[in-house]
Amino acid sequence: VQLQASGGGLVQAGGSLRLSCATSGSIFDDYAIGWFRQAPGKEREAVSCISNSAGITYYAGSVKGRFTISSDNAKNTVYLQMNGLKPEDTAVYYCAAVRHRYVRTCTRTRTDYWGQGTLVTVSS
Repeated sequence: VQLQASGGGLVQAGGSLRLSCATSGSIFDDYAIGWFRQAPGKEREAVSCISNSAGITYYAGSVKGRFTISSDNAKNTVYLQMNGLKPEDTAVYYCAAVRHRYVRTCTRTRTDYWGQGTLVTVSS
């Protein structure tokens, strides 16, 4: 199982970025996909999760209404569209394979595979 995150960068507050998580082909059958982030000096936290098979998404309260998770099954890729970015969104963002039963809570400790991180920096 492989996951590869990309799309991070430097953006001004109020701007947008789209992160991509490219996955190996069969992972959607067995896992939900989640985005997590870790800011300097802070614990890694859940941002958003999606289960294609169950049609379920989860958003952390801090990003609800600004971020949108989606998936393209043909490309085996999950996206995180981030709009209205704030300086507090600055973090390394990771995608991970989350066990399906935990998609509603997007539980960080119920992940089996992680991609490398991609840095998002939001300037004020």
